[in-house]
Amino acid sequence: MKDRDTALAALATAAGIATAWEDAAGQPHEVSPDTLRALLAVLDLPAGSVAQIRESHDRLAREPVAPSQVPPLAAPVPDRCFSLADATGAGDPRHGDPRLWGIAAQLYGLRRHDGAGYAAGRHGAGHGDLGCGDTTALASLARAAAAQGAACIGVSPVHALFDADPLSYSPYSPSSRLFLNTMIIDADAIAGADETARSLDRLGLGAEARRVAAEPLIDWPAVARVKQAVMHDLLARHGARIEADPDYRGVIAAGGDALADHARFEAIDAHMRATHGADGHTPHGWRGWPEAFRDPRSPAVAAFARDHQGAVARAQMLQWQASRGLGAAHQAARDAGMAVGLIADLAIGVDGSGAQAWSHQDQMLIGATIGAPPDLFNPLGQNWGLAAFSPRALAASGHAAYIQMLRAALRHAGGIRIDHILGLMRLWLIPEGAAPAEGAYLRYPLQDLLHATVLESRRHNAVVIGEDLGTVPAGFRDMLGAHGILGTRVLWFERDAGGDFLPPDRWERPVVATATTHDLPTTAGWWAGADIDWRERLGLFGPGETAESLRELRALDRSRLWSALGAAGSVDGIAPAPHASADPVIDGTLNFLGQTPTPLVLAPLEDLAGLGDQPNLPGTIAEHPNWRRRMPAPVPDLLETPAARRRLSMLRAGRRPEGDPS
Repeated sequence: MKDRDTALAALATAAGIATAWEDAAGQPHEVSPDTLRALLAVLDLPAGSVAQIRESHDRLAREPVAPSQVPPLAAPVPDRCFSLADATGAGDPRHGDPRLWGIAAQLYGLRRHDGAGYAAGRHGAGHGDLGCGDTTALASLARAAAAQGAACIGVSPVHALFDADPLSYSPYSPSSRLFLNTMIIDADAIAGADETARSLDRLGLGAEARRVAAEPLIDWPAVARVKQAVMHDLLARHGARIEADPDYRGVIAAGGDALADHARFEAIDAHMRATHGADGHTPHGWRGWPEAFRDPRSPAVAAFARDHQGAVARAQMLQWQASRGLGAAHQAARDAGMAVGLIADLAIGVDGSGAQAWSHQDQMLIGATIGAPPDLFNPLGQNWGLAAFSPRALAASGHAAYIQMLRAALRHAGGIRIDHILGLMRLWLIPEGAAPAEGAYLRYPLQDLLHATVLESRRHNAVVIGEDLGTVPAGFRDMLGAHGILGTRVLWFERDAGGDFLPPDRWERPVVATATTHDLPTTAGWWAGADIDWRERLGLFGPGETAESLRELRALDRSRLWSALGAAGSVDGIAPAPHASADPVIDGTLNFLGQTPTPLVLAPLEDLAGLGDQPNLPGTIAEHPNWRRRMPAPVPDLLETPAARRRLSMLRAGRRPEGDPS
């Protein structure tokens, strides 16, 4: 038994699986043999016996490594990403770095119209956005933000979800990171607003469209029913014109097998759910399909595509429409004067039952999910339910799948935010059915992936931001900086050893500064303790935590924050009570962040609107309205309120170099 465990540990190490790990408190932990065997099986390295371990070890040693798929650039190979200074043309002459700011927005939550025009029978006046944010609303936000001096809009992920499953709406759990979420399409862009209005009338969906457009929370199943019915109706009537469009034909040709596979997946998935899932939600994805359909190159799949050409073509047309809309939004941002434009958000993984895993099964790890080990913020650990790339497959293909994904994300963007960028070095992998703490770290080819990231950044003239929060290995952030990748710093976590908030001049330079993220409370919510209220309501406490202890700590932290804001000259007077208006806190926080030496500050749209509820509460699914909150007003009006204009003025004042009166 001892010899087998020793051989098992040696195989795991050779395969890149760490046999031990250290928690956030510095305590060491050993990975169990059962976890090692389960993860090795996922890596296609069976380890159930000594003979299997020996055979897997020998096979691993013989595997060749393919050269990188990144062709050389015309200029010498660069070692740093395209920078914000590159984007602006020059850094600030007195400080050496630009002092830019932008807005972080949840695309689905944007409002385009209130539907009043359609309700009054004025079809041409607009009929609302059919219940969720779209690329036209994004373009409007970009123009409004640029008019006030913003350099960029950081956008929530727009990866493809499951068109046939409106309950799978988390932007961070995509079906594919190679294609787009069709719910971001503005239906009016297909054939014009009047045609959309006529379609709503034909389908008898006018009242329902007005209802879903007015709701404060997105009713995703209802929105999907309305929006998909309208888009399908419009494509059926105008498909011939679209198919004759040279731009569309070019996109289809350029998309090749990848786009064809995605369209086939969408058509098959919809068919399987309609014919085999009585509740419309099962079976979930290709792993529940009949065996003959699980291989994208099977005769059954080819026959289905021939018999359902209309559904396949419709999926391709929707991808074209989504791409056109996103491209138009980015162009609107650049035309309005933004130095960067849109910053795309790249999710850390994909749903293992989705289109990318189906069409790239040899590239994905099926049978394990990504998460995080227990830490101070999540004492039970986290399981994100996502599939990751196989590091062995990446190496064998010259990292082609990673490069393909980067290019897809940068197609219509001037920058990219890589979610959980620590995943380029290692991922916490959990065997299916195991608890989050029963996982292990899997090593990835960091240097190769960083090199590919730099090259694609230069090729697309796009800045790169890494979400480097959590348990960060020593030296990792220095490595990001050496490659020109900006880290991320969140106000709530920037403290000294005694727990006091760092003054602006002590913040690091090569990072993006923000008050909060989509997974954390808004500034108003943090001040009021809304996140603690939610955790108490749902019982989301770690060992030793209580609502009372957290509220006592928050009271201390409020005092610490107000003192830090006051010392920076961002606020004065007495701090507002926890449940009083948080306006002075939001205003002061934005000015405080503006004073940091970071080249970019991102202001969450929720803070500009003064909202108290966060977009997502980790550890919940249906218990909290994750990914459903809408903005209280349409754009561009949202940035024209007195409060929003005041806050942006405070941010701009903080961004001015010392001595600059402008």
